[in-house]
Amino acid sequence: MEKTVVVGMSGGVDSAVAAYLLKKEGYNVIGLFMRNWDSTINGEDFQNDDIICPQERDYNDALKVCEKLDIPLKRVDFIKEYWDNVFKYFLSELDKGRTPNPDLLCNKYIKFDLFKQEAIKLGADFVATGHYARIENGKLLRAKDLNKDQTYFLADVPLDGFKNVLFPIGNLTKPEVRKIAEEQGLVVANKKDSTGICFIGERNFQKFIHNFLKENKGPIVDISTKEVIGTHNGLMNYTIGQRRNVGISGNTERHFVCGKDVKNNTLYVTIGDEEYLYSDACLIDNVNFISSVHPTFCTAKFRYRGEDVNVELEYLENNEILVKYTDKAKSVTPGQACVLYLGEECLGCGFIKTVYKNGEKLWYL
Repeated sequence: MEKTVVVGMSGGVDSAVAAYLLKKEGYNVIGLFMRNWDSTINGEDFQNDDIICPQERDYNDALKVCEKLDIPLKRVDFIKEYWDNVFKYFLSELDKGRTPNPDLLCNKYIKFDLFKQEAIKLGADFVATGHYARIENGKLLRAKDLNKDQTYFLADVPLDGFKNVLFPIGNLTKPEVRKIAEEQGLVVANKKDSTGICFIGERNFQKFIHNFLKENKGPIVDISTKEVIGTHNGLMNYTIGQRRNVGISGNTERHFVCGKDVKNNTLYVTIGDEEYLYSDACLIDNVNFISSVHPTFCTAKFRYRGEDVNVELEYLENNEILVKYTDKAKSVTPGQACVLYLGEECLGCGFIKTVYKNGEKLWYL
């Protein structure tokens, strides 16, 4: 009996090729487009109409792809759910001076929960997306294309969230995906990859955030000398390790954001001495294990584009883990995900709560 697969169509090349490959394999394929953001009702103040409806352009691209592949395209709105489960958390973390990654929550609450429920209503036996990842023998594995691997963003999805999920392009590289799209005459073959906040897209970050969080200027302090050397325009606009657009006029030296004091609304920077950016341990909480393997030694990624770091795990109470790394790591940032790996397998993640060096909590984080 023919199996039905509902594919999350984003309007990009990855989901388009995923849908093509599944149809080629003989599945009954249904496309489903998610609309999770509406600038007109979510408080954005735009003058440029070309910016207001990026999701409408994506929907039109998805529709053209589905017409080319001769598959139906359905549409569903999760605007309220996205606001409640993803965006409110994102704003709350920024307001606390932390650096959240909404993509992980978007996958957890929207793509691999609400979307799956909607797919089941459409009669799905399987759900598929255009993620660069693999599932083999119940394990979440890194993609063939390590440069595009997206397991970092999938690490907070509960284990049952991957049940009956397919990742058709996980064994392909990005150039191979684009080549397939070109060969099949798909309109999105050369479409630029989406960047920015999950489902919101590219924005001038500071202008966008100021639609929701009040600008609260304060001092920029040289952490070594304790001298005030500038004025920041809101702690939510900066992340640890940031070097560009810090706002120190007239200073040509290399300076990096190294800390935030939310209580006193102070941004700390280091000029020249990057040692303030390094740590050797962190505490993670809200741990989610995808794997049944809970090792003592493994590797960790502290950001999507970060390198794998060898770590030792000490399991604590309250679903917390002390992550110790013998080789110091740079710019480990509260609020971001610490994703754990054992070789190719993604084990899960936790969220960075506290950062340490030489057994002491870094006071400026």
